[in-house]
Formats: sequence, structure tokens, C-alpha cells
Amino acid sequence: PALLQQVTKALWEVPDLIGGLVERSDEIRGVAARFAESKSLLYLGRGLHFPLALEGALKLKEISYIHAEGYAAGEMKHGPIALIDQQMPVVVIAPVGPTHEKMCANIEEVKARDGIVVALAEEGDREIEAKADVVIPVPAASYWIQPLLVSPPLQLFAYHLGVLRGCDVDQPRNLAKSVTVE
Repeated sequence: PALLQQVTKALWEVPDLIGGLVERSDEIRGVAARFAESKSLLYLGRGLHFPLALEGALKLKEISYIHAEGYAAGEMKHGPIALIDQQMPVVVIAPVGPTHEKMCANIEEVKARDGIVVALAEEGDREIEAKADVVIPVPAASYWIQPLLVSPPLQLFAYHLGVLRGCDVDQPRNLAKSVTVE
């Protein structure tokens, strides 16, 4: 019951927190500008944030036409690590929580291969700020609420990359509005 009450209370704060993230759109545009010429990006997440890595990569592909792959950070050594260098920026979803220490280790592995790290991390996370090349800050929140606060910056990052590359982000090419199963 205590966790349920904590999460319920935190949910009431989400609209205001997301509003604050949207107000940071110009900051996120500045980050996106650094990567407008990139050919590929790798997205890493753990636990609740792994699906966000998949969605972030998908959104980037759909509206900016940049190749992107989302991976479970624990699987980084099984393929993606071979591709990491300065030409393959890595977007890491690293909020404070049970996976934080392992995400820090993933960042160190990327940096050891001269990779460029864009981290989505809680505001004031000095450990991530010291390790990553760029940090897109998200508000501190309950672990169970964090995915709701990571999603808007991922979407804004993809949106701004698409706009900067001259893509029609309102009507992406070859994108169906629905999926039909035959």
C-alpha cells in the first residue's frame, strides 16, 4: 500500500513535470544539432527503460531517417559494442534507480571505445554528468514514474533531428498510421 500511495501521489505531478520538459525544447534542439550529421545512433536502456530505448530509436528512424537501434544495455557486449566509435553516438537512459550503477558501467565501456554518450539522467546526477558527453536532464521522480518523464525528451530529440535534417516530421515518408495484420 505504501508504494501504491507513493506512485499515485507522483502521478499527480507528472503533467507539470512534462510541461517543464517541453519548456526545455530549445536545450534539446541544441543537443540534437550536434548529431544532425550522424548516420547511426545506438540507444541503451535497462529495466523499465529498455522499452524506451527501443521507442527512442524507432521514433528517430521514423522522422529523421537516421539509422538507430535500441538495445538492452546488458546485451551491449553481444554485437553493438563492435560498432561504437565517434561516428556512432550512444543515447543512454540512465535515471537514478536499481540499474544506475550498471548504466554508469555501460557509459564507461562506451567511452573506453571513444564513443560519444548522450545521457538522459536526473537533474543534478553528478556521476552521469562526469561520464557523459552531453546530458539531457529529466526531473527526479519515483522509479515507476521515470519512464513517463524520459519519453518526452526522447521524442523531442528525434523531432529536432528530423527538423534540422529538413525532414517532414508531420508526414514522414512510408509511415502507416496503423498496422494491419493479414
